[in-house]
Amino acid sequence: MTLFGISILVVFIWNIMVLAAYAADKRKAIAHAWRTPEKTLLTMAVIFGGYGALLGGLVWHHKTKKWYFWLAWLIGIILVNMLFSILWILHSTNKI
Repeated sequence: MTLFGISILVVFIWNIMVLAAYAADKRKAIAHAWRTPEKTLLTMAVIFGGYGALLGGLVWHHKTKKWYFWLAWLIGIILVNMLFSILWILHSTNKI
C-alpha cells in the first residue's frame, strides 16, 4: 500500500473515532453524566477530524449552535483536504 493509501485509511479511522466521541458525549449529555471536555472535542476536530466531527454534530445535533465548533470543524476539513492534495500531487508526480 502506498503512503497515499495509508494516509487515507488512517484519516478515515481517525474520523470514525471522532464521530464516536461526539456520539458518546451526546449520550452522556442526555444522561446528565460526566462529559467529554469541549477542548478535547475541538482538538480532535482540528487534528484532521473535521469530517467526523461535522457528521457527529449534524447527526446528533450536538454542539451545532456554538460558532467555535463550526470553526474547528472547518479547520479540520481544510487540513484534511490540504494533506490529501499535497499527497495526491506527490503521488501523481511519483515523488512518493
